[in-house]
Amino acid sequence: MNLNLHGKTALVTGASKGIGLACAGQLAEEGCHLHLASRTKVDLERARESIQARHNVSVTIHPCDLSNGDTARALAAACNDIDILVNNAGAIPAGDLQTIDEARWRDAWNLKVFGYINLCRAVYPAMKARGGGVIVNVLGAAGERPTWGYIAGSAGNASLMAFTRGMGGTSLVDRIRIVACNPGLIRTERMETMLRASAATKLGDASRWEELIPVNPPVGTPEQCADLVTFLASDRASHIAGTVVTIDGGAAHYAGVL
Repeated sequence: MNLNLHGKTALVTGASKGIGLACAGQLAEEGCHLHLASRTKVDLERARESIQARHNVSVTIHPCDLSNGDTARALAAACNDIDILVNNAGAIPAGDLQTIDEARWRDAWNLKVFGYINLCRAVYPAMKARGGGVIVNVLGAAGERPTWGYIAGSAGNASLMAFTRGMGGTSLVDRIRIVACNPGLIRTERMETMLRASAATKLGDASRWEELIPVNPPVGTPEQCADLVTFLASDRASHIAGTVVTIDGGAAHYAGVL
């Protein structure tokens, strides 16, 4: 299936590792030129080298902190030629209402929730002026199945689900599609971090985190998420807008998996 992505340009945030890096690699495989953003320059340089060793595309890196609105606007201005935006930056910490104090909650939402909102607001006019584009927001399954032990992330992802549906419900009039995906538990460094926090609470020992890795269904891979994101960003998904797609191997139907 030809996704008609060759020659297009994509900005991927949180692109130095995990799902973001996998998305960047898959888009490059389809022939997209890339802008990659994350906080850590050395990780971005490593990502650029890896992608360019395998694919004949241009890769521009942008070390930046997207929790700052001015930085998000500057990034959008530097990438005003993009056809695709993949919002993926942000890692909201696990913990309940008493564990996650106001400062940690605000810091996490400044990057993920307001970071997504600020970047969407900033890139939208340029996309509209250029005749259209696609925004894919990578959220998280806790937004549709909230838990007490991940309360800040559950609430943040739920708000971004509403944001995606609200914007995507009308954006096609500007030839812009806005969609999202909700990954469940994916085998990344972040998975280990979250399971360590859960193990500390449930088992009294963070080092026992591997005991909490679900097997039915098994955890997903970054590449599986990247396949979905790449399809959603493509012309093959041209009639999909304002939609949130869950990718969790059916975990939403199993109580207590996440």
